Amino acid sequence: DRLLHAYRRVAPPPLRRAALRACARWIVERQENDGCWGGIQPPAVYSVIALHLLGYDLDHPVLRAGLDSLDRFAVWQDAPGPGGGPSRMIEACQSPVWDTCLATIALTDAGLPAGHPALVRAADWMLGEQVLRPGDWSVRRPGLPPGGWAFEFHNDNYPDTDDTAEVVLALRRTAHPEPERVDRAVRRAVRWTLGMQSADGAWGAFDADNTSAFPNRLPFCDFGEVIDPPSADVTAHVVEMLAAEGLAADPRVRRAVAWLLAEQEPSGAWFGRWGVNYLYGTGSAVPALVAAGVPAEHPAIRRAVDWLSSVQNEDGGWGEDLRSYPDPEWIARGESTASQTGWALLALLAAGEEDGKAVERGIGWLARTQREDGSWDEPQFTGTGFPWDFSINYHLYRLVFPLTALGRYLTAVGRQPRTVPRDA
Repeated sequence: DRLLHAYRRVAPPPLRRAALRACARWIVERQENDGCWGGIQPPAVYSVIALHLLGYDLDHPVLRAGLDSLDRFAVWQDAPGPGGGPSRMIEACQSPVWDTCLATIALTDAGLPAGHPALVRAADWMLGEQVLRPGDWSVRRPGLPPGGWAFEFHNDNYPDTDDTAEVVLALRRTAHPEPERVDRAVRRAVRWTLGMQSADGAWGAFDADNTSAFPNRLPFCDFGEVIDPPSADVTAHVVEMLAAEGLAADPRVRRAVAWLLAEQEPSGAWFGRWGVNYLYGTGSAVPALVAAGVPAEHPAIRRAVDWLSSVQNEDGGWGEDLRSYPDPEWIARGESTASQTGWALLALLAAGEEDGKAVERGIGWLARTQREDGSWDEPQFTGTGFPWDFSINYHLYRLVFPLTALGRYLTAVGRQPRTVPRDA
């Protein structure tokens, strides 16, 4: 930091001006059609601040569009307390693609017919959201054709492998009236995802081989992750998708399976990068490994089952506090939540534990705590943007993961979920 400040005093003015112009050009070129950057609020705010400091007037079209885009993150709600009233909150991010694919999977697991109008509409919308132009990921993969999906409404520069994997799984569960259109989209997605595999056999979310820790040492990188190394949860979702597409025996998938097995903690759990925390990582890894052909009797699967059983709360649910990221004492400790209980059950069910005591108690907890309207109460933040620095409360997590777990449980015990009428 001292060296950079010293250089600033002696840097040749023409060189510095050229560097600042290049920075401004880079930012402007990545503004999305809706005026935002990256589809989420934080980079939009930082980009507006940076460009304004570089001399852009607030009435400049770029800044005007950027400021206007923030209004789409505004949520009006009643302020708590006796003196409350309407209050305006700016959401950090919105996750329509992620929410839609997870909801599609949950509804089909719960027995909604593949041709139900709601699922067809969801599939049609997801097909229209596929990113078909290169983004910054192409710096490391310049010859790779596009084909991924992003997390947000507008983020063509940064599709991610995690959303892409889940969207493909969701699309394959629907009976879209244009199956050839779905096939083309899936082929593009599989090609792009395989091309984004890192050298170690695993996947990061947005980039390939983005593993250098040097940027973390820069003085202005003091908030959250600035690199995108492979993670167990993303790799697991990709493996699950590729296995569903008939590629379980592909050497690239076998390398990913080997990576996942090597990443298992001595406890039997897997770290969760994008969800809190070891419950999310384990709830992602076990179903993927089983889908890829790892038998339920494999020692890694049995260790995961033993760990999940050992950390189950007395009430039958599972919970993990955000503090598990900085403090290992909090790993798998916390008040039971619907989403985290769902994750644990998904792993146990994939491991063939549908008749086990842990599953029985977990299903019982979900049944007891469900509200009259069919939802679950979950004020806890169980989603992760940057571990410990940026946490997310996904409002649909309390629905989609319990519903998925309940549907798979009924299927596993031979009691098929009730088929919902098409006009429901």
